[in-house]
Amino acid sequence: MRLTDIVVKEAILTELDASSKEEAIRQMVGGLKAAGKISAGDEEAILAAILKREELGSTGIGWGCAVPHTKHPSVDGILVNVALHPQGLDFQSLDGEDVFILFLVISPWDRPGDHLRGLETITRHLKSEDFRSFLRQSKTAADVWELLQEVDDRS
Repeated sequence: MRLTDIVVKEAILTELDASSKEEAIRQMVGGLKAAGKISAGDEEAILAAILKREELGSTGIGWGCAVPHTKHPSVDGILVNVALHPQGLDFQSLDGEDVFILFLVISPWDRPGDHLRGLETITRHLKSEDFRSFLRQSKTAADVWELLQEVDDRS
């Protein structure tokens, strides 16, 4: 699975300005709505599903990264939004460190295999210190997209 096949280019946020985990997730879901990928009527239900998943345990996976995710019946295919929080955000991460890189994943309810493949693809790339470093240096959505294209071409 390629990052450029699942990331919504029009929703990438490089200056996430959130002071809480919920606010960050809300802005990312809002980005997908603004890009026309989720409807206004489904926005709150999707947000609630992601926050409910966070109650089970933080999706702050370490290395300054978080991958909040859910499955929802309103989406037809896997949707991913990338956001960068330049100052770092307390996400109650497993390692106790702030989060600077977020990948939000929403998958169709009836396609758990796609959900797992998407999470695996994202996590595999986030394990790379170089990828994380270049991502954090990205200033624009175009910079992020170019990096995603580069890593896809190398994979």
